[in-house]
Amino acid sequence: MTAENGRSTEYPIDPMFLDRWSPRSFTGEAIAEAELLTMLDAARWAASCYNIQPWRFIYALRDTPAWAKHLDLLVTFNQLWAKDASALVFFVSNSIMRMPGAETDSPSVTHSFDAGTASGYMALQARKLGWFAHGMGGIDRERAMTELNVPQGFKVEAAYAIGRLSDPEKLPEGLRKLEHPNDRLPLEQIAFEGEFKR
Repeated sequence: MTAENGRSTEYPIDPMFLDRWSPRSFTGEAIAEAELLTMLDAARWAASCYNIQPWRFIYALRDTPAWAKHLDLLVTFNQLWAKDASALVFFVSNSIMRMPGAETDSPSVTHSFDAGTASGYMALQARKLGWFAHGMGGIDRERAMTELNVPQGFKVEAAYAIGRLSDPEKLPEGLRKLEHPNDRLPLEQIAFEGEFKR
């Protein structure tokens, strides 16, 4: 059994998996670009189909010219709290791949899965450095394609707010009660031997 951060699991996993969670209350302090790039460097070492590495990372550091544009691409609800993050990172992935030895491109059926794996690596590296990463699906993908100059064939997957943990009291009242590590479904509800079980 492993216990960490008010969470526990019956199997002896590394405590870092229980330590990672997605807060919304951030301090707003600056992050060094080198620290953010360390997180993204960890992300690039994720596994991908045929090692095509379909992910691309588009980031903005707080108080830089790109910050306002990146923040404005989030839905209003996410802007309410992500405005206090230290960095915003948009993950995009290439939906087209060229198989090793092939002469033409073909659709990639795993590009989103692969990018998701990379985002997990980034989030874990962030925690090891004392930061938190909160993923968001609430973004304007159509505008992001245009305003972030994303090429055709790529898909805007998600955005991540990265920051240092702050007091939940600074959040709007409705969000304060959510500001804690949450639990997960029991393993027996999601892991099946032999075939899917309902």
